[in-house]
Amino acid sequence: MNKRAYFGTDGIRGEANHHPMTAEVALRVGLAAGKIFMSRDERRHMVVIGKDTRLSGYMVEPALVAGFASVGMDVRLLGPMPTPGVAMMTRSLRADLGVMISASHNAYVDNGIKLFGPDGYKLSDERELEIEALMDQGLADGLAPSTSLGRVARVDDSQARYVEIAKATFPRRLSLAGLRVVIDCANGAAYKIAPVVLYELGAEVIKVGVEPNGTNINEDCGSTHPAAMVRAVKEFRADIGIALDGDADRLVICDEKGQIVDGDQIMALIADDWAARGKLRGSGVVATVYSNLGLERFLAERNLKLERTAVGDRAVMMRMRSGDYNLGGEQSGHIIMSDFSTTGDGLLCALQVLAVLKEGDKPMSTLARQFEPVPQKLENVRFAGGKPLESAQVKAVLADAEKRLNGSGRLVVRASGTEPLIRIMAEGDDEKLVDQLVREIAGAVKKAAA
Repeated sequence: MNKRAYFGTDGIRGEANHHPMTAEVALRVGLAAGKIFMSRDERRHMVVIGKDTRLSGYMVEPALVAGFASVGMDVRLLGPMPTPGVAMMTRSLRADLGVMISASHNAYVDNGIKLFGPDGYKLSDERELEIEALMDQGLADGLAPSTSLGRVARVDDSQARYVEIAKATFPRRLSLAGLRVVIDCANGAAYKIAPVVLYELGAEVIKVGVEPNGTNINEDCGSTHPAAMVRAVKEFRADIGIALDGDADRLVICDEKGQIVDGDQIMALIADDWAARGKLRGSGVVATVYSNLGLERFLAERNLKLERTAVGDRAVMMRMRSGDYNLGGEQSGHIIMSDFSTTGDGLLCALQVLAVLKEGDKPMSTLARQFEPVPQKLENVRFAGGKPLESAQVKAVLADAEKRLNGSGRLVVRASGTEPLIRIMAEGDDEKLVDQLVREIAGAVKKAAA
């Protein structure tokens, strides 16, 4: 089986109560994944399950629990917990499997299921396909005897444990005393944890997006809507603003003036600091094809390299592991620091930025722009069918565009892995040329797709 029926680029995701995000599919996931991760020895096997604050979590969670328990796997419920916290707790509790119920930065009507192996890393494509194959083989296969059903319990101290893990990543020599910090939790998974961590490290904390009601996750708040953070920073004259997304695996920052700091600038800031301290491994940073050319040049000036991968945090992490890098991420603010976590962690990343801010004793605005971004333009072209990128006309336009950039920029044109879209990105020192090239490529794609 090589065509994915359920899993996408980041687990299973879709509109709640519509295929594939239904209670039945969640039940099948529990049944299939439970069977695969139950080894043949006699010990009890366990799965940990966390979630964000979406209303549909109350539907998905019990369905997963029923599936896992019915094949004899014990279940530990973490309640609201950031995605990286679920990965950490999977390892900490020596579980066989971890599950996060979340659709990340999407609106509340969506939900998703992400799976982690016992090592805390997201499952491989091969494992996900193995689970898919079992999901359609019938609900009655391989059920546990009635005397061997899984037992279910809540882990009451899960949030407190994650708070301590997060605090331990902040340098002991420092305190956040004297800093006024806005934290926008997107009414999501970190709404309790993130403010507590910042407060206990000494900061004066202004909280935004900490009143989830099941339907307001990511609504006009969080990393996808940073205006709420910016307003709070200006109103309360804060030193820095931090905005997480719904499952807290990514962040966006703003300085004391309200200027946004994206993932590329954050990676540059941390890489420069870690390199100076001898903490940066792999002699550089791993990022995707969409990270700005300015980041690549910034690193090169410091004799560091930018290793580029395909889009997605899983591709970034795979390259980090194979090349022994400890810093990588995406322009969107999904930053992975493998010394601390097996997946992106917005809160832990924010703590590293706060450490640089505190150590340097300079305003965030002096740190916010580590490099001048190269003009970059993105455009998506929707198509009904076929393979427009294989058109001779499109290939000719792309070849001409590369020639006109003449080594002073980059071109990334690819088909989306989740939607019928051609994604076009161009960047270069000549902004007018970049805009023109994107228009020309988009026009050629539209003609080929007509």
